[in-house]
Amino acid sequence: MTATPEEPPTPTPDEHRPAAVPYGTPDAPRIAVRGEAHLEVDPEIARIGVTVSARGKDRRAALDDLTHRNATVLDLIKTYGDAVERVETGAFSITPELTKHGRGERIHAYHGRVHITAELTDFTALGELTTRLADLDLTRVDGPWWTLRPASPAHRRARQQAVREAVLRAREYAEALGTTLAALVELADIGAENTQPPYPPAPGRMRSMAYEADTGEAAAPLDLEPQRQHVYAQVNARFTMAPPRL
Repeated sequence: MTATPEEPPTPTPDEHRPAAVPYGTPDAPRIAVRGEAHLEVDPEIARIGVTVSARGKDRRAALDDLTHRNATVLDLIKTYGDAVERVETGAFSITPELTKHGRGERIHAYHGRVHITAELTDFTALGELTTRLADLDLTRVDGPWWTLRPASPAHRRARQQAVREAVLRAREYAEALGTTLAALVELADIGAENTQPPYPPAPGRMRSMAYEADTGEAAAPLDLEPQRQHVYAQVNARFTMAPPRL
């Protein structure tokens, strides 16, 4: 009986592909560069935090007072219409205050707090709104925190500028060798494989606490200057170039 010779295994598509050479070859040298961009743009959103407080001898009195002041703040913010893009209620608490002296757990008073966050896109109304909020009883205003929208065109402009900077830098290297770029091999964001958390928004320069005293006159609106935002973009790019004559 004659043995049939075994046929060699069919090569897979990956086996036909030549091994990758990270630094190129003499016939196709590679250039690796980094493109960077830094833009300074106006903010698109101003965020303020409002903390409403109340205090009462019993829980119901503190809760009723807090409910009334919370409604007053929300109604005031909503009067600015389209200038306010978003209003959110955050933490809420009613906390008993125990007496400092004497035996037993006796409650001296109750403290209530509600935290509200508002985002504004019309900065002309920002100073007036923050002043009117800070003029309310037991109401604290923090901020503003200036920022850009996640889908702001400024981010796209920075990325495109970083890519153009990478191409320009690679072309300058090639020209220094008396040759030209041939093809783009790779384009990647810096840290695309090692994502880092974004930088926190920069805080503003206004912090105000309302006073109990009422003079009968409205406070003058605060003059708040928007804080310029810095947008960064970085890319890594690799190109091949025509072999230079060295």
